[in-house]
Amino acid sequence: MERPGVDMPHVEFKDQEPQAMGEHQQGQEHGEEEAGGGSASANRQLPVPYFSSLESSIDILKKRAQELIENINESRQKDHALMTNFRDSLKIKVTDLTEKLEERMYQVYNHHSRIIQERLQEFTQKMAKISNLETELKEVCHTVESVYKDLCVQPEVTIPEEQTYRDDEC
Repeated sequence: MERPGVDMPHVEFKDQEPQAMGEHQQGQEHGEEEAGGGSASANRQLPVPYFSSLESSIDILKKRAQELIENINESRQKDHALMTNFRDSLKIKVTDLTEKLEERMYQVYNHHSRIIQERLQEFTQKMAKISNLETELKEVCHTVESVYKDLCVQPEVTIPEEQTYRDDEC
C-alpha cells in the first residue's frame, strides 16, 4: 500500500516592492526632482543589493520548505516501513500461534478419540456379555418352563398312606 507524500507546490514569486522600499523609492524620487534630474517616473530604480537579498531570502525559504517537505516524506516512508515490518511480524506470530493452537487441538482430539475408542470397546464387550447372559436367561426360562409343564402334566399318582406319613415325619 503506497502512502502519499507531501508535494511542494510550484509557486512563482513576483518581485513585489515592500512597503519600506516604496517609502525609500519616494524619497529617492524626491531627491532626483530636487536635483533637477528630470521626470520621477522615468528613473524608478531600486537599489540592486536589496532585491538580491530579498531573492536570496525567498530562495532560502523555498529551500527550507523543500527540506521540511522532504523530512516529512522521509518520516512517512519510515513510518510506512515500520508498519509494514510490524504487520509482517504480526502475521508471522499469528500464523505460528494458530499452528500451535491447531496442533494442540489435534492432540486433544487424538487423546479424546483414544478414550472414546476404549470406552466403545468396553461398551461392545459389555453388550456382548449382556447378550450372552440374555441367551442363558432365555435358556433357563425355557428349562423352567419345560420343568413346570412336566410337573403340571404328570398324572397324580396315588401314594399309599403309609408313605405319606413317612414324608410327614421328616
